[in-house]
Amino acid sequence: MKHFVLSAAITMGLTGTALAQEPVWDGNTVILESQKIADGVFAVIPTGADEMATAGYPIATTGGFVIGETGVLVIESMLNQRLNTQLLNLIAAETDQPVRYLVNTSYHGDHAYGNQYLPDSVIVIQHANTAAYMVEHLEADKAFMIQNFGQGRGIEDVVATDAEILVGEGGSLSIDLGGVSVDIRDFGFAQTGGDLFISVSGANILWTGNPIVAQAPAVPWLLSGHLVETRDTLQSVYDAFDAETQVVPGHGPVTDIAAIKWSVDYLTAIETEVSAAIVDGLNVEDTVARVQLSDFQGYALFGWVHPNMNVPAAYSDLK
Repeated sequence: MKHFVLSAAITMGLTGTALAQEPVWDGNTVILESQKIADGVFAVIPTGADEMATAGYPIATTGGFVIGETGVLVIESMLNQRLNTQLLNLIAAETDQPVRYLVNTSYHGDHAYGNQYLPDSVIVIQHANTAAYMVEHLEADKAFMIQNFGQGRGIEDVVATDAEILVGEGGSLSIDLGGVSVDIRDFGFAQTGGDLFISVSGANILWTGNPIVAQAPAVPWLLSGHLVETRDTLQSVYDAFDAETQVVPGHGPVTDIAAIKWSVDYLTAIETEVSAAIVDGLNVEDTVARVQLSDFQGYALFGWVHPNMNVPAAYSDLK
């Protein structure tokens, strides 16, 4: 069995601060379903995601898989064994081809803790920066995940493993599955500094991982700051794909390229408003009070993410 080490970089500045008293979503109750979005290409999405995204509610992890003539590539391994098993069963319902590759878009536990339940034959692909974080911080990261996703969700069972293929900074990789090619690319810092974007050549399909949480009204999370760099990276992603591209975000139903533009516009608005507050001599508390960005509200976690994370991170970066 595979064993996986997860970074605690997500906990920087957040340890001891749960998002809510109840789990953000419950890994013991989520049901995954597959959605065919092209020949041999499937998104894996929590049931009810369409309605939840429209209402701005947080949604469990989204992933997917691509079937070729010689095997399958999977995007994300999910939070726990229960969800990983659901994912593998969805693949088995569509093909008897073996799973040959799995890509983690980041080191976040809900995208990668399931790695340890993969057969040893599966080749795991990660960003090199993600792998660099995966040495020292497993227990701290598990503690953070338990705090926000609850005890008894299988997080306690996570142990460590390595990836077999690493993508370097600014790097890219193409995987030939026989009749279909999957492209894996680092566009730059997007949330973790180790984010990978996955597309299917010729199919206008893109998995973004957490840099695009979901369609509007969901907004990006500046977990590690880097406001301007994040915005510029997302602009580069937006520019690299045409208007017909189907986007599979990190936590939502299949959407379109407008989800990326929404996130770019939100980050640009933060930069404009926070920069003005700094020029006016406001401290961070007064900046948070001023920068409400009512045009971008509606996400259920906006009242936590925007004032407690994104505006202070932008203030620190721009100051």
